Amino acid sequence: MNNKKSFVKSILSVRGMGAALTAFVGLIIIYIAFGLINPKVFSGQNILNLLRSMSKYLLIGIGQSYVMITGNIDLSIGSVVGMSAMITATLMTHGVPAVLAVLIALVCGIAVGVVNGFLVGKFKLPPFIATLGTMFVARGVGYMVDGNRNTDNIGITLGKDAADGFQNLFYYNKTLGIYNTFWIALVIFLIAFFILSKTRFGRHVYAIGSNIDAARLSGVDSVMVTVKVYLVSAFCAVVVGVILCAQAGMGNMEAGNMYEMYGVASGVIGGISPLGGSGLLLGTFAGASVWQTLENGLNMIGAQVGIQRIVIGVIVVVAVLMDVVLHSKTSKK
Repeated sequence: MNNKKSFVKSILSVRGMGAALTAFVGLIIIYIAFGLINPKVFSGQNILNLLRSMSKYLLIGIGQSYVMITGNIDLSIGSVVGMSAMITATLMTHGVPAVLAVLIALVCGIAVGVVNGFLVGKFKLPPFIATLGTMFVARGVGYMVDGNRNTDNIGITLGKDAADGFQNLFYYNKTLGIYNTFWIALVIFLIAFFILSKTRFGRHVYAIGSNIDAARLSGVDSVMVTVKVYLVSAFCAVVVGVILCAQAGMGNMEAGNMYEMYGVASGVIGGISPLGGSGLLLGTFAGASVWQTLENGLNMIGAQVGIQRIVIGVIVVVAVLMDVVLHSKTSKK
């Protein structure tokens, strides 16, 4: 019995675990509440759709959470999503094989991440300003790659079989009864979780967010750590861009619009502190699930889009307010 108590205490003592567990409890309550209003929420197909839709928020949340734990923010992440979707689709409509198109989009996205990292880490630009600039640049590139228009269907030039293979891999097919989109997001989540919680780089990420000056005195290369977290953010954005391209079967210039805010919401709902230095990716998983469950449930009970946005917005503000209050109490102690 004592062993069980000590195990529970050790789990709860992990910084950020309380917020993550609270988000999971909230998720269960929200899901059951919507299900009681509309039993279709409990249907197997709706659960599968929830997991698939949540995956995009989870990936964006992972990237944004890495950045936020260092005390920074990435406003360009949504534009990188759109740029990646447009580059991938445009190349495929010109006959470029899907694998090569995705790799080129990945290189372009990583380039944005590197620029963000050096602007913030080396040149000390405020992250809001630096990533605001790259947000516009990335969105502009997304507009330009196909001449300021959305692309044609990727199957026209690439061929139906190749296009179907690409779309099925990233969006429409299932493995073990669950959509591939979720499995892709889950694998990336597990890798990102391991890196953040079990490696030296992960410890450095938290150290910079807690106290960047102390981290530097301890020998942490704050510039390279900052570059790497923005690379993680860019990588996740590219994957989401590819998923959106597969979902639509074409490139949409407005793809990824507002996704930077979705990433912030997924993180802060799950306990990632926007002030830096604390939070768990487990909480980001819960936050992304809460976000998507709210959207899905409000939609299924017929709530207007405006109401959906208000409810989610209030939850985000309350989550951040609680974090600020907790940080204030900790500072006083």
